Amino acid sequence: MKTKAVVLSLFFIMIVSSCSKHFDYSPEFMEQTSGRYLFNQDAVIDVFYDNNKLFLKWKGVDKIEPIALDKNTFFVADMYKKFQFVQHPKTKQWYLSEITNNNETVVSYDYLKVADSFKTPSMHLKDKEYNKALLGYLEIQKQDSTSVFINESDFNRLGYNFLRENKYEDAVHIFKINVALYPESDNVYDSLADAYLRSGDSLQAFVNYSKALEYNSGNKRAKNYVELYNKKSK
Repeated sequence: MKTKAVVLSLFFIMIVSSCSKHFDYSPEFMEQTSGRYLFNQDAVIDVFYDNNKLFLKWKGVDKIEPIALDKNTFFVADMYKKFQFVQHPKTKQWYLSEITNNNETVVSYDYLKVADSFKTPSMHLKDKEYNKALLGYLEIQKQDSTSVFINESDFNRLGYNFLRENKYEDAVHIFKINVALYPESDNVYDSLADAYLRSGDSLQAFVNYSKALEYNSGNKRAKNYVELYNKKSK
């Protein structure tokens, strides 16, 4: 069944591709529709034109050429989705509307066009704008505490990747984000303490290992460090 589904999908893409057309987009239309569209809480679709051809940037792929069906409508094989450009009649804002086979005539306002300078939390994180990234992740958590875009283990993994590269400051920032998102987890304090310890800040290591013990008295690493620190301080 899976093989059959793949064959049917490839056949559909071939059929749609054969219908692809070239359109002479006006400068005004290109200016109105090019830009950044918010795909979800932590991803965008960038729309741009090159030599009067429509292209997208999505999920790290810099130049995806969709299949143009008409001036406003196109199919993206990489996403297996059909979209159209729509402008909200009241707000005059532009959107990408996702077209489904069941309701091709229904106009929905799915993906809002945002400012070119707009960044998702992960984009801020990539640019090491940690405070802005944190604000974005906190907003996501506020909207949906179970969102796939905020995961304690993922942040912890990223922080330790920085530690392996001896990028202690970056690791501390990442672990601080995890602490802010999961303030009742002993593991986030344990990781932050580890980063401080490796960077040479024994006091902050003590503070955060102590915090880890508040939430998990069985944390052996935290307990051993706190006891050793207290002995040395006497």
